[in-house]
Amino acid sequence: MSKLKSDAAAALTEVLRDGITLAVGGFGLSGIPADLIEAVRDSGAKDLTVVSNNMGVDGKGLGILIEAGQVRKVIASYVGENKLFAEQYLAGVLEVEFTPQGTLAERLRAGGAGIPAFYTKTGVGTLVAEGKPHEVFDRETYIQERAIVADVALVHAHTADTDGNLIYRYTARNFNPVVATAGRLTVAEAEVVVEPGELDPNHIVTPGVFVQRLVQATARVKDVEQRTVRPRTESLSTEALAV
Repeated sequence: MSKLKSDAAAALTEVLRDGITLAVGGFGLSGIPADLIEAVRDSGAKDLTVVSNNMGVDGKGLGILIEAGQVRKVIASYVGENKLFAEQYLAGVLEVEFTPQGTLAERLRAGGAGIPAFYTKTGVGTLVAEGKPHEVFDRETYIQERAIVADVALVHAHTADTDGNLIYRYTARNFNPVVATAGRLTVAEAEVVVEPGELDPNHIVTPGVFVQRLVQATARVKDVEQRTVRPRTESLSTEALAV
């Protein structure tokens, strides 16, 4: 049966409620499920715990949930691009659980794989390790990290079929595959939606068994957080072009 819904709001019907944990794919503004994030904002759900690499930027991506006052806690590895996020954290409005980026990815992967916890050297001897169980393996100290299983996972794919099989594109792949497996219920948006059988099985990254609902993503300009460019040379000599 097709998992395709009419729009993002319909895809999240009876899914969102106050106090749930959302895992959201993307890295900054790359590969974020923008339609689904906007539908979360419009739902008015509050006291949310959001698990994501970061919270986007002010006014874009997950930043719109911060602005709407819907987020109570964030589990992330980085906050530097969102000024309001940093302000609310420093003011004690937001609870923030900082997690090293690789550890965050592994916590999500473990949650999707049914692994309740794992040990890592990352963070040993730092604030990250406070209150966590320690073990010694082969004369090296490790800390225990718990897996993350979200109530709802939101991801963005480039191409999907109506069975929910997903293919990602370039850097938009980032956290989306591990987030897709870590949700008790996963909702995906995709830029291109095709019929079952049209995708090459060798190219599928997230099998449809992990995805319960799907929506066609709205065509939009893909935002870039920071542009770093060199001045364009007005004219190039024949010698320079030949190099």
